[in-house]
Amino acid sequence: MQINNKGLLAGQVAVVTGASRGIGEYIAKRYAMEGARVVVSARTVESGEHYLPGSINDTVRAIVDAGGEAVAIKSDLAVQADAEALIEQAEAQLGPVDILVNNAAITYFTPVAEFRQKHYDLMMAVQVWAPFHMAQRVLPGMRERSHGRILNISSGAAIHPDKTVAGRGGTVYGMCKAALERFTTGLAQETYGDGIGVNVISPGLVATPGVMHHKLINDSNRDATTPVEHMAEACLRLVHGDSKELTGRIDYADEVMKEFNLQAKNIDDLFPPLSAE
Repeated sequence: MQINNKGLLAGQVAVVTGASRGIGEYIAKRYAMEGARVVVSARTVESGEHYLPGSINDTVRAIVDAGGEAVAIKSDLAVQADAEALIEQAEAQLGPVDILVNNAAITYFTPVAEFRQKHYDLMMAVQVWAPFHMAQRVLPGMRERSHGRILNISSGAAIHPDKTVAGRGGTVYGMCKAALERFTTGLAQETYGDGIGVNVISPGLVATPGVMHHKLINDSNRDATTPVEHMAEACLRLVHGDSKELTGRIDYADEVMKEFNLQAKNIDDLFPPLSAE
């Protein structure tokens, strides 16, 4: 397995947020495998700066060492100026953005009665406002070129919960993801026929560093986990092809894998998982 510089995304510029570890890291690597020039963005620049393993420089080094093209741009999407600067710097370094993947997230699992305003504002800023604002920044160029893809990363938390099962404080997280999904379908409608595909996808339960930190995997759901490579493969499928056929979708990784009969690549064969060290 190797980088295919003439692959499905050859020469396209892809911005992936939250790509220092986990799902974002694997999406960035999978896109690079298909020839994309990837902007890897997150807050963690070097390993050791965050309590979880992984950094944007780790992700970029892995891509470059494998023969791909990637640049790291630090961005705190809770700060509007950073969201603006991310797109400006991406275009300055690699050119017009063809693909925007809004994967970054910040989450606090706290019941509504105890939820702090600061945490609420942070979650809404990173998971709702930043994707909205960055879409605004890339849309003019995509429309001008009649080509572009925006992919938002959601969660099953967007679905209304079973009121008879005790919750553990995921209400605000679910609010954010539900808003993101409605934004996706609305934007898909607004851009239909412009050569722009706008979709949203949920990974299912993936054993990312963040998921493990929050202890979201237990004996009752361990058998239902989704390999991160499946999510990366599904995210690749949703950013190429006919934009009129692949737009306005609210998808789940495993369903996309089945619908398109996809086989996930073993990404770690090409990119040793630095974030797991």
